[in-house]
Amino acid sequence: MRDLALTLFVLAMLPVILWRPHIGALMWAWMGFMNIHRLAYGFAYNFPYAAIIAATTLVALPFRKERHPFPWGPIPLVLILFVGWMSFTSLFAMGSPSAVYLEWNQVVKIHLMLLVTLWVIRSRERIDQLVWVIVVSIGFYGVKGGIWTVLTGGGQRVWGPPGGLIEGNNELALALVMLLPFMYYLLTVSSRKIVRYGLFFAMVAVGFSILGSHSRGALLAIVAAAAMLALKSRHPILLGTIGAFALVAMIAFMPENWQTRMHTIETYEEDGSAVSRLHTWETIWNMAKDRPLVGAGFETELEEIYTRYAPSPVTTTAAPHSIYFQALGEHGFVGLALFLVLLFLTWLAASRIARRCRGVPDLQWAVQLARMCQVSLLGFMVGGAFLGLLHFDLPYYVMGLVVMVDATLKERAKSSPAATPAVGPGRPRMDFPPPHPVRAQQVRR
Repeated sequence: MRDLALTLFVLAMLPVILWRPHIGALMWAWMGFMNIHRLAYGFAYNFPYAAIIAATTLVALPFRKERHPFPWGPIPLVLILFVGWMSFTSLFAMGSPSAVYLEWNQVVKIHLMLLVTLWVIRSRERIDQLVWVIVVSIGFYGVKGGIWTVLTGGGQRVWGPPGGLIEGNNELALALVMLLPFMYYLLTVSSRKIVRYGLFFAMVAVGFSILGSHSRGALLAIVAAAAMLALKSRHPILLGTIGAFALVAMIAFMPENWQTRMHTIETYEEDGSAVSRLHTWETIWNMAKDRPLVGAGFETELEEIYTRYAPSPVTTTAAPHSIYFQALGEHGFVGLALFLVLLFLTWLAASRIARRCRGVPDLQWAVQLARMCQVSLLGFMVGGAFLGLLHFDLPYYVMGLVVMVDATLKERAKSSPAATPAVGPGRPRMDFPPPHPVRAQQVRR
């Protein structure tokens, strides 16, 4: 029944995508983040819904009525360079050509559709729709996992959707850490009480789900993200105090075996998993020194690599367990540099949006969303230091949200005849229209 219902829904949406390609971008994100076909048990489990949606969206692009220019800028440019470099390093990959091609194909499809999304998603309404799609798609597993954690007393781990990048408990936990800021954004901009209550419940459930994953890296990430969330909020002291008490209360709820596992952070040298990570990172570092430009390419968990570069003889291989070492190991120092530049440029762009829109009542949504993108990225950068999620869609969609907000504001400024030349002495030029005169008077009063 699930298989048939999902298939009929996707087929019914294809004509809509041909008419409105941005619907295709939203559906691609939904399929990619939720992996809803993996919740079926028949033919739908392996059916290529995402490929059909992507193909339909690409066909519809030349015929769309709304012609937005592609939002060229530093972030899209570096993103394209990053994808191009990953394609180049694939030519020199140490793994088998078939395995490397499969990984490269998956990565390129993700970034291609992200670029399409940047092109067709414009306006606050559509950006909010994309945020809702992301929140509902990943949040479904977070809410379900949070309820499970409470019902079981936190004694069993929470796992992600089968067959995806966030199937593991650690991976799902990091995705949920990144998701919390966007839940908070929707909570602050939603006008309906029932929606705000629902989002508040979802945030609490997601918090329990993160702890219920038993992920030590996610615990560090949620502490860092929660602190940044408080700092970026309108009431930092109040939210920081409430958040600290809530986190302490949830931690106190968790069972003794969870507490024992978290305490191993302090004694990592005695933990086999932590030692294995350090051993893997040293292996990747040795490999990067030998192949500094191109790295080993996709699929670095090879016995050949570990036999040649491991600091001591090993009998097993391991995943990189770090986005930074994964970028270095797969794509060399150039790939790592491009990845770090992407993160840096996104952070700067979000700061610029928040700074320029501050004090403009009609643009407070942009301020809040830009700040939440920074909080989400911080969670990714901290938690990702211990997980190999370099090719996870969500961080690149966070970068894309910053680009889409910036492009939306620029198009709004061009379409408005009233634009103020500056926001004050020595401040950067204000490219956005001022607030409505009546609202401006109300603000001054």
